[in-house]
Amino acid sequence: MPDLYYKDAQKSAQKEYRASVSKGQHPYLLVLDDMIPKERASMGVDLGLIQVPSQFIVGTKTAGRTTAFARNFMPLLDEKTEFAVKWEKLCQAHLKEGIRDPVKLYEYMNRYYVEEGNKRVSVLKFFDAVSIPAHVTRILPVKNGSKEVDIYYEFVDFYKYSKVNFIEFSRQGRYAELQRMMGKAPDDAWSDEERNSFRTTYHYFQQAYNANGGKRLRSTVGDAMLAYMKIYGYHSLRTQSAAEMKRSVAKVWEDITLQQQEQPIDVKLAPDGEKKPIQGIISKVLTSTSPKKLKVAFIHMKNARNSGWTYGHELGRQHVQQVFKGRITTTSYEDATTANADSVINEAIKDGNTVIFTTTPQLLPASLRVAVEHPDVSILNCSLNKSHRYIRTYYARMYEAKFIIGAIAGTMAQNNRVGYICDYPIFGMIAGINAFALGVQMVRPEAKVYLEWSSVGGTTAAVRRLTDQGIDIISSQDLARLESEEHTSFGLAQISSDGQLNLAMPVWHWGIYYESMVRSILNRTFKSEGDESERALNYYWGMSAGVVELIYSAKLPEGSRRLAELLRNSICSGTCHPFSGPLRTQDGNVVLSGHHQRLSLDQIINMDWLAENIVGSIPAYEELSDDGKATVDMAGIKPASSGKR
Repeated sequence: MPDLYYKDAQKSAQKEYRASVSKGQHPYLLVLDDMIPKERASMGVDLGLIQVPSQFIVGTKTAGRTTAFARNFMPLLDEKTEFAVKWEKLCQAHLKEGIRDPVKLYEYMNRYYVEEGNKRVSVLKFFDAVSIPAHVTRILPVKNGSKEVDIYYEFVDFYKYSKVNFIEFSRQGRYAELQRMMGKAPDDAWSDEERNSFRTTYHYFQQAYNANGGKRLRSTVGDAMLAYMKIYGYHSLRTQSAAEMKRSVAKVWEDITLQQQEQPIDVKLAPDGEKKPIQGIISKVLTSTSPKKLKVAFIHMKNARNSGWTYGHELGRQHVQQVFKGRITTTSYEDATTANADSVINEAIKDGNTVIFTTTPQLLPASLRVAVEHPDVSILNCSLNKSHRYIRTYYARMYEAKFIIGAIAGTMAQNNRVGYICDYPIFGMIAGINAFALGVQMVRPEAKVYLEWSSVGGTTAAVRRLTDQGIDIISSQDLARLESEEHTSFGLAQISSDGQLNLAMPVWHWGIYYESMVRSILNRTFKSEGDESERALNYYWGMSAGVVELIYSAKLPEGSRRLAELLRNSICSGTCHPFSGPLRTQDGNVVLSGHHQRLSLDQIINMDWLAENIVGSIPAYEELSDDGKATVDMAGIKPASSGKR
């Protein structure tokens, strides 16, 4: 009987009402007019007729009918009222032919408030309608700098091109990230087919997410879906059955639950000297049950013959092989590609390796996918600022050395112009650029740093663009380039018509890094560190850990060398911080105002601005070389102005 529907709906309303009261919440529908000034309501933007997620319809525009419904939009009034009779008639109409007339809604902060059609919304929600057709007017909030409002305006930009209003994120930057992961530039519009396919995929993912306990998490379904896509991509979601998707979501559940952490990344700034390895009888038992040598693999995208970066990591591999001689064996796998990286890592596992270092950010996706399938294997990727529980990342605080190199450059720059060549605009690199510029500024406040990019036209062209401007003091690549590579410049050099005079060079001591990592794995502090943390572990060690060092040329003036050593000792002891105030950006924005203020680690890692004494800019995605684009896709600091990022 139709009246049974109303009774069931009323029971649901009464239960919701009691629960709201017990929690100290307002038990009726929210009222938009109570939330915004009247003048804002008159400044609405017409969105036309659209499908609105029913779960996002949370209240009414005015207070007229608000007490007729509980917070869940179920009816509270007695079943003998005219209201109940009309509600029941709408039920019958919906069951026979469906409710076709759209309702009228106001949207504010991606929540919807009914101006006309409260009972229609109530009936459709009772029958679990996923979406409801509505004529919608959007009310934009005042920009106040809050996280919630900033995320909402990112949604507004995303909606402009996607017309997708059912996915939400809890952190800034994720709407743009989703657009990129869908293979689109920031201003690329979605087709109807793409939108409908995404809606279906999202619906099935939401079911899998809820089936695994997602409703208990503070993060959103969108956060979880994006975390999944970072591992397996969007295509894998589209091709899975409901049962397969539920199993796949369960496999990556640690990364999904990580999304609810306010600070998902735990950055380790130095080797943990306080933790003690497992001792005594337990240690002996563990040691006796694992007599085999530890097998460690190093997987590179290039090889030591044509890549200074790979050569440096290979020196590190040889170092740990020598240090732990008899206890471990190491194997190098070279020339992996993004296309075959999964199979190369799996080959290393098949060969018996239980610890795997992948030495470039481009190998991160494959590292993640394989790590999910092999939880007994420890996989570490050389990158920074990545929030994943299944792998750990490691990188070096090269900005400390860059600050010192900048100070040296400042002592040598007679014409107040210094050049800087960077490879890619990725996490860690922008901090290096700015630290160098601040080092120059400390010694020579009036000097300018001219920035070029080797991933835009090549290193030789970048050097030429600087020398053509009369700039002879140039900071270039951090590692010695091999003969087969494009340019032989490295570190800080003075370039003239007579040739190149190398002055100083930052060095990545990967051997010390790998030695410490392998040692912690052997004594099991590596495992206990992971067990004790609920966050993603990123290792970001610097000069105090010995993983970054400076080499000076015999041609470097003694005064410059003494200044460099003073700064080095001060940084290692913690008395000197490269990013101390006052500090301004190129645009004149004040980052730090006081002399005793310092940037936080998070601010340093996520830098997307350049210091005031830098001439140049961060390149757009489409300007980069293919290798540059691939690297930026994995570890880029921000979306480019156009192009896939």
